[in-house]
Amino acid sequence: MSEPVFGVDGARTEEEIRRWAAGVQEKADRYQQMQQQVTAVKATAESRDGVVRVTVDSAGAVTDLQITDDARRMSGAGLAESVLTTMRQAQAGIRDQVAEVMSATVGDDTETVNAVVSAYRDRFPDPETEDGVERRPPDDEDFEDDSYLR
Repeated sequence: MSEPVFGVDGARTEEEIRRWAAGVQEKADRYQQMQQQVTAVKATAESRDGVVRVTVDSAGAVTDLQITDDARRMSGAGLAESVLTTMRQAQAGIRDQVAEVMSATVGDDTETVNAVVSAYRDRFPDPETEDGVERRPPDDEDFEDDSYLR
């Protein structure tokens, strides 16, 4: 929205101030709507084998964790890694939703949209590309490391 140009005519100046104030209020309403929608964002991810399912809120906090009985066949370390990987996948999923909300509500403020989305990307990187190493739950049946001792 461009800044108003206030003229010397009192009636015109008053109308310009009203339009400007209405624009400010409309922008404040959109930002409040954006904040409410971002707060409501949730994402759920499921492990490749379906054993673990994690839901996180817009802050990345776990709000639901489901582990099937098939977890009994996994080692403790394998289950822990599966939970963490699935949690990271869910957290990465909130980034796209936040980006959509930001674009839909305050998309004309590209600086704010980019800053918020960038902060989410920094906080919740892709689990597959974090540190250049793919994160996947270890397969208890896989002896790729040539170690047969558990």
